[in-house]
Amino acid sequence: MKDVVIDLHVRESNKGPRNGVTDYRKSKEIGLPVRFLFECSIKLNQKPLTSAMAAIIFHRFFKETDKANYDEFLIAASSLYLAGKLKDDPVKIRDVINVTHNTLNRGTAPLDLDDEYWAMRDAIVQAELLITRMLKFDLSTVQHPHKYMLHYMKSLQGWLGTPLWNSTPIAKTAAAFLQDFHHSPEILNYKSSHIAICCLSLAMQTYGVQ
Repeated sequence: MKDVVIDLHVRESNKGPRNGVTDYRKSKEIGLPVRFLFECSIKLNQKPLTSAMAAIIFHRFFKETDKANYDEFLIAASSLYLAGKLKDDPVKIRDVINVTHNTLNRGTAPLDLDDEYWAMRDAIVQAELLITRMLKFDLSTVQHPHKYMLHYMKSLQGWLGTPLWNSTPIAKTAAAFLQDFHHSPEILNYKSSHIAICCLSLAMQTYGVQ
């Protein structure tokens, strides 16, 4: 797990200037498709668990195949659409199309119902079918670290005491670490319970809580 934390730090240090938005078409930064996925999820007002599910679907898909064979941004868009269905947090496919298209092409207007729109719609639907087949329709058995983290947080709150818990943003920081870890495919290599413990441990170390 230590190597994973170091890897995430390297990814963070490789990012460009933060005073502007990312141009996904031109940028050569590492991990752009997953960052694109999370940005689109926020714009679609999806729940954190839905965006986490989309990231897991994305990583699992590319664990089974070569990234050079598929458009990563298309798979990310389809993963968002599919995750919304799986987590009872559905979004309209038109919204997915417009948000992902606008995020890739900053400043553009929503697509009209023309050939480009229908081509993108068909691509997302076909990618959804491809993802489900590639993952052998095993999409409902994912155990997320979130539920473990909530359980552990309740125990920690009782152990540390309410005053310390409320004055130190351990919960918020641990949740941020957890979301950051979803940017890396390494998240597939660890048990959900271990990931939750690690995120909480890092948060406590950050604020010097023993």
